[in-house]
Amino acid sequence: MIQLSGVSRTFDGRAGRVEALRGIDLDVAEGEFLAVLGRSGCGKSTLLRMIAGLIPATAGQITVAGTPITRPRRDIAMLFQRPALLPWRSVLDNVLLPVEIFGWSRAKHRERARELLELAGLAGFEKRLPHELSGGMQQRVSLCRSLIGDPRVMLMDEPFSALDALTREELSGELQRIHVTSGATVVFVTHSIDEAVLLADRVVVLSPRPGRIRSTVQVDIPRPRTLGRNAHLADVARVSAELHELLMERDAPTGPADAVATPAGSGVREEAPAKAGTEGR
Repeated sequence: MIQLSGVSRTFDGRAGRVEALRGIDLDVAEGEFLAVLGRSGCGKSTLLRMIAGLIPATAGQITVAGTPITRPRRDIAMLFQRPALLPWRSVLDNVLLPVEIFGWSRAKHRERARELLELAGLAGFEKRLPHELSGGMQQRVSLCRSLIGDPRVMLMDEPFSALDALTREELSGELQRIHVTSGATVVFVTHSIDEAVLLADRVVVLSPRPGRIRSTVQVDIPRPRTLGRNAHLADVARVSAELHELLMERDAPTGPADAVATPAGSGVREEAPAKAGTEGR
């Protein structure tokens, strides 16, 4: 479904040219849930934005269903860290926002919106305003909004990072159910090993900047998965330990430790350099 061939990305900043990603070769199968895991500043979010068509690759090619990505597409949805709901619109109207933007039939998609809200555990909240919901509920609304057009590809940039641990685990379970039901191909960026193991069919581990694929780990654990008591806890621990070891590996230096600079006015978030001994974005 998604193919990246020799994809690299550099940014020209005040301190000079900075290489964010180098030589990414990656295939994502249709219906697969792929997690991208790495330290702060390794280019995870940059990779996601290139797949979304928000920024171009400096080198290489990205295709979705055989078509090169040159701009954003309606069959590719993206979910960010924060829900960004319109405060004056009800839950239902927030979910239906893409329908208005793209000129789709509101009558046709209204029932679909209600189905998605029920699937996300939000039945009965259709008329509520965002400020009447918890942070986790708001992010569920945002997830429903991204699914309203039945996208073939879902790109998720740490959508649960601002939530508390229990809410994150609860939403991870909801996302597993929604992924199985929708059949969409998902690329999920995270800095959390637990989140990657809970959600993904496969985990790609990126090296520190310039981001390269260090390893790919298959997660062959039956669903649904939880971090609590279950028959597969030993398997979860084993895969988590493998990913932790990969993240702790150090590569030989490839250049000055500059932060990833973004051209002024590009609208792309800057990525800070990694700090030794920590995991971040």
